[in-house]
This record gives sequence, structure tokens and C-alpha cells, in this order.
Amino acid sequence: MDAMGGDRAPGEVVRGAVWAAEELGIEPVLVGQKERIEEVLGTLGRRPRLEIMDAREVIGMDEAAMAIRRKRDSSMVRSLQLLRDGYGAAAVSAGSTGGLVAGGLLIVGRIRGIRRPVLASVLPSLKGSSLLLDMGAHTEARPEDLLQSAVMGARYAEFALGIRAPRVALVNNGTEADKGSELTKAAHSLLAASSLNFIGNIEGRDIHSGTADVLVTDGFTGNVILKHTEGLASAIFAILREELNQGLGSKLGALLLKPAFRRIKRRMDYAEYGGAPLIGINGALIKCHGSSNALAIMNGIRVARDFARGEVVRRLTDYFSEEDDHEQPEQNH
Repeated sequence: MDAMGGDRAPGEVVRGAVWAAEELGIEPVLVGQKERIEEVLGTLGRRPRLEIMDAREVIGMDEAAMAIRRKRDSSMVRSLQLLRDGYGAAAVSAGSTGGLVAGGLLIVGRIRGIRRPVLASVLPSLKGSSLLLDMGAHTEARPEDLLQSAVMGARYAEFALGIRAPRVALVNNGTEADKGSELTKAAHSLLAASSLNFIGNIEGRDIHSGTADVLVTDGFTGNVILKHTEGLASAIFAILREELNQGLGSKLGALLLKPAFRRIKRRMDYAEYGGAPLIGINGALIKCHGSSNALAIMNGIRVARDFARGEVVRRLTDYFSEEDDHEQPEQNH
């Protein structure tokens, strides 16, 4: 656990890790400035089994990806080195996205056959949730990258989330196969010819309908969708609060509906979904929201646990190894 990564570190990160240790029965390794971690632990009045590894430097949220090369004694770099060396089952960080993606590539390394790892985020839907990828690891993509994203997303949905034959859709500005940019039209052809359960294009208005289990797009579009979803949810609840405070009748109605509003808020709250796995690197690496509170950190660790238990890395390694074998030219005998 990168204890120093995020806007609310180390306080909320440490609290979330302690919560996860108690709720999930795991033994977290907190990596960061030992005295600051100990200070937070001292305020909790309880201390489950956990380990602290000292790391003196911190990579700021606004630092460029190459801070990974400069700050070798940072909590993020040390966490990634421990993951690479097999010390833990997964690594979790709420720190800089650019730094974490660069560190995942440079320190942990890619699974052979995967060109670009992607960040996969869970979005709320009318039927539960859907997986969106890429949501910001890379802003540009080729058609082949979107096909790989779809494969990685489908495997993750199947083995870590327990979805059988996940439905895969391509985010586009129309449902017809010939709609969209050159990228989406070419990607559609590749996806349609694949063995995935591809259901075609999906428009923006249907992203939260639950029609698809896995939503595929480039990192630029995916990040816009994710941030729009977060912003729209916040705006809706702000409008509701404003309107329900207009007069005695509205206030009484709000009181009666409070339990329902609480349930809706939970369904829309990013903290309930935890973190986004960086799929395609040779380890379980989870990126939590930069402003994560203890609940979000705890759920991010839960995502990491499920990713590791689902053996997603091994299954992807096997899959792409088989793909490489199939692409080898036949030998003359």
C-alpha cells in the first residue's frame, strides 16, 4: 500500500488499510514515511496485523511521470518494486496516475504480447455496474489496442468479477457498424471478427443502461466519461438537496425518502467501487481516486484482493502466449 499517495494521505490511506485488514482478513504492508504512518495508527486506538516499510520520498499528485526515475526512495516506487519482487499479492495507490502507469511499465513490466496496459473503472448502471476501459492510461489508441482492451476487460470481468460470457460493447456516436471515426470503424471490424461476446456499438446515452458488461474506448474518451459521470452525480444530488429544502412539504418528503436517497448515493459513489486495476502489466496494480477517503481505500484493497484471487495476470499471460504461438509462421519440415 502506497501510504503517501493521494490528496488525503497518509491519514485516510492508513485508516482504509486498517479497515481492510479488519474487514477482509488481510495483512497490508504500508509503504511510506514510518513516523507519519505510526502517528496515524496511534490515533486509531487499535492496530491489526500489518507491516510498515519506510520510504522517505513522496511523488506529488502534480508531478510528471518521470518522477518515477528521480524519486527512487518514494513510497510509490518502493511499492512497485515490492510487487515486482513478489513480496505481496497486489499493490494499491491513490497517487499520481501518470506516475503509477509509468512505474507499472518501467518497474513491474508488461505481460508479453500486450502493447498498452489500460485502466479499467467500474461505472454504475441500471443493472448494477459496467466496466469501462481505458479510462486514462493512454489518451491515444490504435484499433488493435481497443481489441486488446476488450480482451483484457472481458477476462477481468469473467475471472475477478464473476461475469460469465461478459457482453462487450464499443463506445461510439452511433450503433451502426459504419458509424464513427476511422479508429472506431476499424476497431468494430476487429471486435466483430473476434471470439468475444461482442454486441456492437453503444452510444453515450446507453453507457449506464446496463446493456453491456464491458465498455471499450480510448483513454481520452474514457476519462471524459468517468469525470462526467462523477460530476453529473454530484450535480444531481446538489440539485435534489436544494429543491428538497424549498418549503415544509418538500422537507417532510425528503425525510420520508432519506433511506432511498442514501441507497442511491451509495450506488453512485465512486468510493463504493474502490479502484481501477491497471490491466496488462505483470502484477495486480490498483489505482484509487486521488481524493479517496478511507472507504474508497478499503474498497480499492478489496478490488486488489479479487484481482489477485482471480489470477487475472496468469490467465492473461496464458492467453497472449497462445496468441503468440498461433501467429508464429509454420516451420518447414
